[in-house]
Amino acid sequence: MSEELGSVDRAIANAFQGGFPVVERPFEPAAAALRDRGIDVTEGELVERIARMDEAGTLTRFGALIDAEAIGGMATLVAMHAPEERFDEVAERVNDFREVAHNYRREHPHLNMWFVLSVADEDRIPAVLAEIEDATGQETYNLPKQREFRVEAKFPVEGPLEDDSVDLSALGPDVTPTDRDGLTPDELDLVLEIQGGLPVTETPYRDVADAIDAETEWVVETIKRFEREGKVRRVGVVPNHYALGYSENGMTVWNVPDDVVEEVGPAVASFDFVTHCYERPRHDGVWEYNVFAMTHGRSEAESDRRVEQVRDRMAEYWDVSESDWDTLFSTEILKKTGIRMDERAEANVIDPADEPTRD
Repeated sequence: MSEELGSVDRAIANAFQGGFPVVERPFEPAAAALRDRGIDVTEGELVERIARMDEAGTLTRFGALIDAEAIGGMATLVAMHAPEERFDEVAERVNDFREVAHNYRREHPHLNMWFVLSVADEDRIPAVLAEIEDATGQETYNLPKQREFRVEAKFPVEGPLEDDSVDLSALGPDVTPTDRDGLTPDELDLVLEIQGGLPVTETPYRDVADAIDAETEWVVETIKRFEREGKVRRVGVVPNHYALGYSENGMTVWNVPDDVVEEVGPAVASFDFVTHCYERPRHDGVWEYNVFAMTHGRSEAESDRRVEQVRDRMAEYWDVSESDWDTLFSTEILKKTGIRMDERAEANVIDPADEPTRD
């Protein structure tokens, strides 16, 4: 699908995978920024183009990328062995759990099924994993995030502005972040309304305000504050990386000596093509790797080059042998529903008497 994109759509995809303005009419300054960079597009044309890309599946959505952990609850990565003769049956049983948000088949001689578990209460994780083990007859290996070094899933396409993202996040109201973890009931309404994306109209924030019976000014100020508090990672177009040609999805895993993890993590995370980088626990005798770095490539050759770059960077910190790392490519998407915000956010709502409302 990426080959079908024209130069203007490519420029839009490159420019606005973040940094989209949070103002009442955001497409107006966004179009002006594109024109400043030689991309001739009006406010209305920008709306129409993003709407077409959204409908065509080039984008997964347009809007705010919410940090689910900052909203409440917890997500964890889980690995499992599914015998080939029962693989489909095991996958179906795992996918039946509403707590399972993503599930992939990955290339590994033993741990060939990898899924993300999302819960409102962290204490529920052992119970859910026990239920999955009972349902499948297979042992699970919990790999929660211990340290986050990078989460920045951006996917440039060849064409205009490939190396020039546009950051208009400074536009908008001057808001003061809070230090509270919970959500007010009004903020919960907002999160649930925008979790699937913003309306692709000239006034998306006003449309959201109308949908939840709020003032536009409050919606704009709250989303801007969420950005500053880390509840929203960024606002912009969220590409379907497969549609943009990133067909090679490789999870590289590394057995990094514990005394250099703190240095290695940020060093690997500095690569633009590394979209996620975490420290996770080992499982003795089954799983010896503790650093995960996700890379994406538009071809097998490009993916191999990027993995080699990660290896070279690792080798600056310790003597990396072939047994110290592996790459697990995903070969099949078994489930992909996204993180369910409703239960997690609702479990994190504070007493409305303790906070002012939007009125």
